[in-house]
Amino acid sequence: MRALSNILGSAQGVVLLMALVFALAIGITNPGFLSVATLVDLMRNSLVTGIFALGVMMVLASGGIDVSFTAIGAFAMYTTMTLVLGIDIDVPIIGLFLASALIGAALGLINGLLIGGLGLPTLIVTLGTLSLFRGALLTFVGTTYLTGVPRNVISFARTMIVRMENAVGQLVSLPLSFVVLIGVTLFVAILMNFTMFGRKIYAIGGSEEGARRIGIDVARVKIWIYVIAGAIAGLAGMTHMTLSRMANPFDLVGTELNVIAAVVLGGARIAGGHGTVTGALLGALVITMINTSLLSAGVPSYWQRVVVGLLIIIGTGLPILTDRYRARRERLARAAV
Repeated sequence: MRALSNILGSAQGVVLLMALVFALAIGITNPGFLSVATLVDLMRNSLVTGIFALGVMMVLASGGIDVSFTAIGAFAMYTTMTLVLGIDIDVPIIGLFLASALIGAALGLINGLLIGGLGLPTLIVTLGTLSLFRGALLTFVGTTYLTGVPRNVISFARTMIVRMENAVGQLVSLPLSFVVLIGVTLFVAILMNFTMFGRKIYAIGGSEEGARRIGIDVARVKIWIYVIAGAIAGLAGMTHMTLSRMANPFDLVGTELNVIAAVVLGGARIAGGHGTVTGALLGALVITMINTSLLSAGVPSYWQRVVVGLLIIIGTGLPILTDRYRARRERLARAAV
């Protein structure tokens, strides 16, 4: 009983438990679901969501919220490919990712200056920049699909880390672009857990006024948070392009709910001060598993949103209720003494 209470007391434990229950429920009706091939397929499908989630987790941990990240990812990816195809230069694949990350960082800097520099509300600013970046992309950069991507992109996209067949003989694979998620994961984990900058993020999320009183330059930290989140969004956009092997300016925008749901489900709170790399990745995996499973079962998309909404409520509510239960028991124990 105590072990179950400890699991329900942590966001990661709740997400992991829900993932196992959901997987077992699907496995009962479809035994082939419980296989290594299914896990590989889920990891591939959650790749872009997972990268986005890591950047969003940083923002939520600081007490902010960002809804412009998909517009940043689409703008950075499409602009990079437009420039490369326009100058007709054979740019290495790492150069494409670096260029997309730099463009994303520049767009994130706009968010950072408005939020950290001017002190404007995060939701209002990012809602505005979501429309601004999206409109600028379609107005000044382009609206056509870019299918003639460079050969090195095709070669990168075709390189697989793992390739196997599932229970029904379908080919599933884990692309080389998975290393981007690994790299971003390591970077964010080190930044959040082993640097003073990460401690400042959690401090600002816990109490912005308290962070100021202990000498933290809140404005500067916030600017860097959005710059880093923008760079991560740029990497996510380029990763999406390598998976689809085409640059589509209409992609990514509209998936904000799934990413934010994954991060919240993983333990981050809108109020700030909470959020982990493990929780964000687990949340992305669970959201992907739910959407993929319901889609393959022929469940309408609006029912998928119902399930995601319920999981968000359960995933955020159980730890809070467990904390209240523990606090009540401690009060009763002290009263008895």
